[in-house]
Amino acid sequence: MKIIIIEDEIKAAKSLANLIMQLKPAATIVASLQSIESSVAYLSQHGSPDLLFMDIQLSDGVSFEIFKSVKINCPVIFCTAYGEYAMDAIKANGIDYILKPFSKEQLQQAFEKVDNFKNFFQQNTQPDLAALLKMIGVDEGKKSFLVFQNNKYVTISTEDIAFIYISNDTTTIVTFREKTYTITQSLDQVQGQLSAKQFYRLNRQYLVSFSAIKEVEHYYGRKLLVKLTVPSPDDLLLGKEKTTAFLEWLENR
Repeated sequence: MKIIIIEDEIKAAKSLANLIMQLKPAATIVASLQSIESSVAYLSQHGSPDLLFMDIQLSDGVSFEIFKSVKINCPVIFCTAYGEYAMDAIKANGIDYILKPFSKEQLQQAFEKVDNFKNFFQQNTQPDLAALLKMIGVDEGKKSFLVFQNNKYVTISTEDIAFIYISNDTTTIVTFREKTYTITQSLDQVQGQLSAKQFYRLNRQYLVSFSAIKEVEHYYGRKLLVKLTVPSPDDLLLGKEKTTAFLEWLENR
């Protein structure tokens, strides 16, 4: 099996390569690439490998740009710190979507999905999207949270959540009625449970619902200022490296 890694963090790429070789000692990592430009150049010349591991946020943009310049015919396993690109990953040959930091066990499961993916298409010449989503483990996300407040348990529907943020290591849910509830999970854990179509990770502190976004303004330094229908403790700023992906997320509903 020939494998290519596309990851702009050299340390992360080496760590991933070591785990791959532990799980698949017969595999060959034919290239480790760090940017969209170098990936397009390599793939244009050498073609697709048997399997591709790809980060999403690269030094020169979002890796989905690679697919616009070169045809990739192999399965792709996305390894990223961001959970909002799952549906885009599926459209780009993605068969698994692993959030960093990931474990050896998660990588083993990803390899198992590669085998399932091959068997799936051998048995289904015209598979439907619902079946494919089920096969690779992507669903619509968590429907509610059970929280404990004022000596009682309360169920909060995700449809009622405007945003979730973390401050001083405390994760807080804020509803459209401006009620707040603290939960024990980290924001990373919460993000992994929610629909990437409905919720977007703006930055390290905030995870916002599409339904809560009122308007988006250009801000100093090519950033975006996101305004919600309910007040937030901080100004919600989006770095310039994520603006394109965020606007595409808003557009592709």
